This record gives sequence, C-alpha cells and structure tokens, in this order.
Amino acid sequence: MKHTYKPEGVCSSEITFEIEAGVVKNLSFVGGCRGNLTAISKLVEGMPVQEAILKMKGIACRPNGASCPDQLAHALEKAINS
Repeated sequence: MKHTYKPEGVCSSEITFEIEAGVVKNLSFVGGCRGNLTAISKLVEGMPVQEAILKMKGIACRPNGASCPDQLAHALEKAINS
C-alpha cells in the first residue's frame, strides 16, 4: 500500500513510501535537499519500519527541532498506527 505524508516545518513538501511485510520500500521525497534525501531514501530502503523510526526520530535540522528524517519517522509511525 502506498502512503503519502505532508511533512511540516521542513523543506520537503511530500514523502511517499510503501510498507511491505514490515519493511520500508519505494521511499521518496518531493522538494528539500536532493542529495541528502536521496541518500536517506537509499539507506532506509529495505529497512524494518521500527528500525527506521528509531534511527530517524528526533534528528533536528531547524530551530523548531524538525528535519526531513524526523518527519519520515512521524510518517512511518502514522502509517503503522492507522
């Protein structure tokens, strides 16, 4: 199932991904820092959802404490809890 998330307080405007058998697949970001977000997408691809949440949650980039990795963690949590 494809999930779409609208991040808040960061440069990217959309995060899309799939979760198959508890694993993150086809992760992509719209907008934001292309190089960094491409790297994050490649690193998280195939990672168990819970592991990705633990690694990304709480990473801060902006004074408000938000970052694209942190917003990814929120998106993954929302997907598994809905």
